[in-house]
Amino acid sequence: MNKDGIIVIIEDDEDDRFVLEEVFNELGYPNERMYFPDGPSALDYLYQTEDRPFIILSDINLPRLDGLELRRKLHSDAQLSLKCIPYIYFTTALNQRAVIDAYSTSAQGFFVKPSNFEDIKDTIFAIVEYWKKCAAPNNFA
Repeated sequence: MNKDGIIVIIEDDEDDRFVLEEVFNELGYPNERMYFPDGPSALDYLYQTEDRPFIILSDINLPRLDGLELRRKLHSDAQLSLKCIPYIYFTTALNQRAVIDAYSTSAQGFFVKPSNFEDIKDTIFAIVEYWKKCAAPNNFA
């Protein structure tokens, strides 16, 4: 995990992407953000980049390859698994089945998108601060 790395956000809703970008700007995190509208485009990026992203924030309901299937692919791929990128669901899909399915993919978190800006900001702050304090196997020289 590269704490100064890119924050990968997989979100197909343009309004949600806009709000998230505003939240990150207000919070002042220097990490670059990269937005992907679906699972395949995010997967292509993660396979091709030499970068070590900081975290992945993923919706569950995505076109072409949903967040659950994307996480399964990332988790089962040795090359991507070694990058130790925390995978956090940030979604409106709240029901017991979604939460069970999410944790069955070895996700590191499941957060429900709040409906107002300040609550979204508080949630993103909690997520980023938590992961900035965590150690990962590839944080050692």
